[in-house]
Amino acid sequence: MKAIVVHQYGGPEVLKFEDYPDPVPGAGEVLVRVAAASVNPIDYQRRAGLTKDFYPMQFPGLIGVDMAGTVVEFGPGVEGFSVGDQVFAMADNTYAELCVVKADVLAKVPKGLDLIRAAAVPLVTVTGNQLSSATGVGAGQTVMVVGAVGSVGRSAVFTAKERGAAVIAGVLQRQMDEAKTIGADQVVATDDAAAIANLPPLDAVADTVGGRTAEKLIAKVKPGGVFASVVGAPQNAAKYPSVKAVFVFSKFDSKTLEFMAEAVRDGKLAIPISQTLPLSRAAEAQAAAEKGGIGKILLVA
Repeated sequence: MKAIVVHQYGGPEVLKFEDYPDPVPGAGEVLVRVAAASVNPIDYQRRAGLTKDFYPMQFPGLIGVDMAGTVVEFGPGVEGFSVGDQVFAMADNTYAELCVVKADVLAKVPKGLDLIRAAAVPLVTVTGNQLSSATGVGAGQTVMVVGAVGSVGRSAVFTAKERGAAVIAGVLQRQMDEAKTIGADQVVATDDAAAIANLPPLDAVADTVGGRTAEKLIAKVKPGGVFASVVGAPQNAAKYPSVKAVFVFSKFDSKTLEFMAEAVRDGKLAIPISQTLPLSRAAEAQAAAEKGGIGKILLVA
């Protein structure tokens, strides 16, 4: 098969489109012909060696965690899937024409959701759902989602609304108009000191950005409230011992994935896609993703 092969840590230029041995499914595993993968921060952080302490690479090796495709075959003990099923998952080594996935994290793409677009859904929507859920908010409570126009942020806003909470979308001033389309009850500019100062006490914060913004916002959480983040606790968290700081690292969950994908299919949750490129142009895709912006980048195998 063709795949994006990494021989050493480095910049986007280390991503090489090469031949690589076909994977073989073992017990409880499914072999999928990949239709598309999506680019996520964990992909380029791993390529650069920034995650080698907890998520190292073996060279030559593959990267990628999001995938949508079609079942080709499966190993012993797999039930519930048939050859030809359209599936998607958070997996490993997805920048490739073929990928082996554990059956217990694989989900069928909901009917009506385009297979290519489905590749944008797994990591960001499951992470956003789990981030929002980690705050524990429900009816009668208020949560601020920071970085709300990003794909994880949008998913956190949707989940918090589904839980009955009031949601404040925290975004940069230049993102205010975009943020008014994502279903939050209120939009606040996190780079406006006056707007931050005027925030009401919050039951929770669901954070996707960290840094100085997080340090300012933890001060707005009520005693007994929760500051949940996908990038780690604020540097000043120790000054607020009455606030519970929670680090959220996304876990594979096929049921959550199916729920969030149905929301995307039904138009309740929008995950913008900014570019679709062939797999061979993964280096270009990662370089673009590292510059930031709104919208997922897809790699079509």
